[in-house]
Amino acid sequence: MRIAQLTYSTKPRGGVVHTLALAEALAARGHDVEVWTLGRGDDTAFFRPVDPRVRVRVVPFPPRDGEGVGERIERSIELMAAALDPDAEIVHAQDCISANAALRRGIPVVRTIHHLDTFTTPQLVACHDRAVVEPVARLCVSRAVAREVERDYGVRPEVIANGVDAERFAAAADDDRAQWRSQLGAYVLALGGIEPRKGSIDLLEAYALTRETHPDLRLVFGGGETLFDYRDYRARFEARAVELGIRPIILGPVDDAALPALVAEARALAFVSTKEGFGLAAMEALAAATPVVARDLPVIREVFGDAVLYASTPSEIAARLDAVLRGRASIDAAAGVELARAHTWDRAARAHEEFYARVPLASAR
Repeated sequence: MRIAQLTYSTKPRGGVVHTLALAEALAARGHDVEVWTLGRGDDTAFFRPVDPRVRVRVVPFPPRDGEGVGERIERSIELMAAALDPDAEIVHAQDCISANAALRRGIPVVRTIHHLDTFTTPQLVACHDRAVVEPVARLCVSRAVAREVERDYGVRPEVIANGVDAERFAAAADDDRAQWRSQLGAYVLALGGIEPRKGSIDLLEAYALTRETHPDLRLVFGGGETLFDYRDYRARFEARAVELGIRPIILGPVDDAALPALVAEARALAFVSTKEGFGLAAMEALAAATPVVARDLPVIREVFGDAVLYASTPSEIAARLDAVLRGRASIDAAAGVELARAHTWDRAARAHEEFYARVPLASAR
């Protein structure tokens, strides 16, 4: 089967990680797979090497000074639509920008809706809604999000759970872990950068409480490449950190090869997002046997069950972190590892094969 996977960025965001891993798993199963993406700035390749069996098509997206979020979204769609010419039976978009680009070209497209967002920028609202309503078929990575889509849009996606490269995180090298330990000491880790959806200010508040009894613990943020303008939120985050006397460590994007050791060495992963589609970073942490404190969301309950600790407020997050740090957390690390290992990308690829076979995309084009 000839399959084109579409994504909006070369950076290590969750949907991009998903796109590459799924493309590689499909190629390993004998399919002819290409990935289309926008290359923002000077990017000509993805954040990590890609299996050579997968063809990569990077559409240049040069920066433009003074461009607002809405203008950037519209230009993203226009440039990708102008370049997009996949030789594929199945065209599968993993985000609203690439889905809109395909739709603008009249290409029947499958869409994975990782989670629903609430936007106020008109171009983003239109991009988001069209990419839910107009694809010829839809997927979600959890039942919780699929139910939200059906409730809000009246369409019913099928569900195929994410995979995870569990062995890569389980096999984090001792030397690499020691380097992070030497650089950071004991730390709680948050991934995905500083933004509203990640609950970053709530985590600041929780850490301020936690360090009262664990004064040597540090708070580390990794990742964070985004299309959106979170400067106001970042300013509030920084102001609150000053008020609390906190100096979090902001790593920014972390080299892909260094990420497993960073996760494995953390005393805990604080996964306190206000919205998620599946929780890939948390599943990677479980693979590394790193305890996870997660926001109590229906999707997290669905995917993780009893494998993580749940919290809804900064004081609850602090209490769960304290339990982990004192060795009093009621979670089974071995069960978490097994849960992560059960979510293979090969299993996800097989489920996608079966789904694609039921979608008459070739005849619709």
